[in-house]
Formats: sequence, structure tokens, C-alpha cells
Amino acid sequence: MKKILVLHGVNFNMFGKRDPAHYGTITLDEINRKLVELGKELGCMVETFQTNFEGAICEKIHQAHIDKVDAVLINAGAWTHYSYGLRDALAILKVPIVEVHMSNIHARDEFRHFSVIAPLAKGQIAGFGLQSYLLGLRAAVELLKEA
Repeated sequence: MKKILVLHGVNFNMFGKRDPAHYGTITLDEINRKLVELGKELGCMVETFQTNFEGAICEKIHQAHIDKVDAVLINAGAWTHYSYGLRDALAILKVPIVEVHMSNIHARDEFRHFSVIAPLAKGQIAGFGLQSYLLGLRAAVELLKEA
């Protein structure tokens, strides 16, 4: 069974409380539950991980490399726009990476328009709330089928 790691970045533990105009009212637990359910339907195992510490997410990526996960779905939040440490950790991986965002980062503050992760990702899905994650998971599964 294929294993897909879903990485959630800084402040996402506050989904449901934080800026509902951009992120809605869904909680991180609800997002993770939906991802695990869809993963089962698609025949893959989904592991989720959220942290507010940049080093911890890099270490999780290093472990994903060691554990040979099959794909990574990532919403790095603010780290998307400036974390070269996170980008370099992701570059270690030799598996498909799909970048997702709940909000349309290209319709927000100008600093959010740039992603240091995008050049490493097979694609980016943004602006569809929970559906960004679910579409991203579907895309990752399809990429694995094509490989």
C-alpha cells in the first residue's frame, strides 16, 4: 500500500479559529480525518503531521526519506514564501511533491505570490479550502499510478 505524508505548516493548528474569511471554519482534525478517509478510498495510507517549528518539519521530511514514503502533500503556510531550509529538505526527496493551499495565495498579499517550494512540486493547488487538500491527495495518487 502506498504511503502519502501530508505536512501542515505553521499556525495550522489554529484552523477553525484563524481568519475564517481565508481559511473557513474547518479544523485541522477535520481536514486530517477527511484525508485519511479519502486515502482509504483511493487505496493508500495517509499520515498527517503539523508543527509550528521549522526544524521539526525538516526532520519529518528527513524521516520520510529514510522511511521511503511514496509521495508528499504539503501546505507549508508562511514557510512557503521564504523557508529555504524547508525547500532544501524537500529537495532530498525523490518522490512526487504536491503543494496545496487553502486560500488562493495569488489573490492575496504580494509576498504570498512566490513559493520557494513550487519548483520542487509536481503541481500546486490553491484556493479551494478543504478541496485543495483532497484534490492534492487525488493528484498524488494519480502521479504514483503513472510512475
